[in-house]
Amino acid sequence: MALARRFEELEIWQEARELHRVIWGEFKECREFAFRDQIRRAALSVMNNIAEGFERRTPKDFAHFLDLAKGSCGEVRSMGYAGEDIGVLSQETGSQLRAQSEALSQRIAAFSRHLRR
Repeated sequence: MALARRFEELEIWQEARELHRVIWGEFKECREFAFRDQIRRAALSVMNNIAEGFERRTPKDFAHFLDLAKGSCGEVRSMGYAGEDIGVLSQETGSQLRAQSEALSQRIAAFSRHLRR
């Protein structure tokens, strides 16, 4: 595995950025402002925690921030269900967001395990 010199080179950060972009666009017209802002913050937290952990420059700190990012992926997944429940997401879109965030969560967990070895 080649060492990244910048967090932007990390695939997990790139995927988190894409998740954020998708969520930002999906909720652009959402009138449930508290819900919209919370799911957007959760998605932003994923990519920002990956970046912050990388910039800490120690494997232990990085792994900790990856755990936080993974937690935010879980929040996005949970909010996918909530979005369906309150009618701001179709079942198909909610399912897609959950699948995307769960796949990212698994990759983050794998990278965190790698750092802790």
